[in-house]
Amino acid sequence: MTNYTPNSFKAELNEKGWRLTPQRETILQVFQQLPNGNHLSAEDLHHLLQSKGEQISLSTIYRTLKLMVRMGILRELELAEGHKHYELNQPYPHHHHHLVCIQCNKTIEFKNDSILKMALKQCEKAGLHLLDCQLTIHTICPEALRQGWPSLLPSSWSCLRAFSSSTSSPST
Repeated sequence: MTNYTPNSFKAELNEKGWRLTPQRETILQVFQQLPNGNHLSAEDLHHLLQSKGEQISLSTIYRTLKLMVRMGILRELELAEGHKHYELNQPYPHHHHHLVCIQCNKTIEFKNDSILKMALKQCEKAGLHLLDCQLTIHTICPEALRQGWPSLLPSSWSCLRAFSSSTSSPST
C-alpha cells in the first residue's frame, strides 16, 4: 500500500495501460484530504464534487472507485447502510477494522494488529500479495437493545447515537 502522489499514481496506471485522467486525480485528492475515520459512498463523493464545482459523472465515479479498489488504493467497505463506502487503504500502523450497528448504522473503528498479522502470514504462505485486510463486525447498539430490538422496536425508531459522531476509534 503506497501513499500515492499524482506522479506515482500516473506511473502505476501507465504500467497497466491506463491513463491518469483529471477525474481520477481529483478523486484521489478527495480521499487523500478526507479526515481519518471518514468514509464516502459513490453518491456522497458525487455530491461533494458537485458542491466544489467539479463536473464528474456518477458513472465515472463508480468506474474510478472500482479501479482504485482493484489497485489497492482504496478500501471498499460494506457497512450497514446497504451501499458501499470507500476510504484510503492506509498502510500499517493505520490499518483498522469496523464495528457496525445494523440498526442505527453507527460505525466504530478499531485496531487489532493480530488480524493484520494473521492475514499477512496467510498471504505469505500462499505466495500472495496483501492488498487489504478488513474485518467488519455487525452489532446491535445498547440503545436498540434497551428499546427491545428486534421485536419491540418500532419501525420508525431512530437511535440518538447515530446522530452523535458517527465514527470513533477505541484502542485495542
